[in-house]
Amino acid sequence: MNTPSTLAPKFPRRMALGAVALLAAAAAFKIAPSLAAEKAVVIPAPADDPATAAATETAVLAGGCFWGVQGVFQHVKGVTNAVSGYAGGDEKTARYETVGSGRTGHAEAVAITYDPKQISYGRILQIYFSVAHNPTELNRQGPDRGTQYRSTVFAQNDEQARVAKAYIEQLGKAGSFGAPIATTIELQKRFFPAEAYHQDYLTLNPNQPYIVINDLPKVANLQKVFPERYRADPVLVGKRVSG
Repeated sequence: MNTPSTLAPKFPRRMALGAVALLAAAAAFKIAPSLAAEKAVVIPAPADDPATAAATETAVLAGGCFWGVQGVFQHVKGVTNAVSGYAGGDEKTARYETVGSGRTGHAEAVAITYDPKQISYGRILQIYFSVAHNPTELNRQGPDRGTQYRSTVFAQNDEQARVAKAYIEQLGKAGSFGAPIATTIELQKRFFPAEAYHQDYLTLNPNQPYIVINDLPKVANLQKVFPERYRADPVLVGKRVSG
């Protein structure tokens, strides 16, 4: 795993946006609303959330920068692994620098492996819609713009697609967000793990400006809104964590 100092050249735009925002916030003693992380939205659990007898399940979700989505689900009880990566495009374009063009069909996504005896797919979706991202934003999240930051449920099978579709309709009818939900469902698209330097990024870089502004509040919202689902020690991809 690379150290924070060696990571900076990999994503200068995201790093620069975070640094500028943090300096402005410090000067004004607050974070500008357009740069602040999305607020949590308290939403009902899915009305349709069937049980499964499987020993393990995987959900693949995209909701903006994968650092924050991964960081949230690493703190969810019942999740056994959460890997940042890319979904929606071809294997040959599943690279950070290429995906960043917005022309590959990929979205930054997270593959969430979980124990369905501890947490259901529906509950995973509830956390995803409530605290992991803002599902009303089309092809953007916070300061990030482009189709690679779209809100998408990459359903792994027909049942996941059905549950996700029903839940989106349920939330839409309830007016849970006060705006139309932009989340799409893409069925059985392959997931490709991201480069090693993207894994566990939130935990390894808690003081990075982008993380401070956009992602740490999501983890705090998880603890506040879903205290029974929150765990303090994240499940990490890397074997050792430093910093």
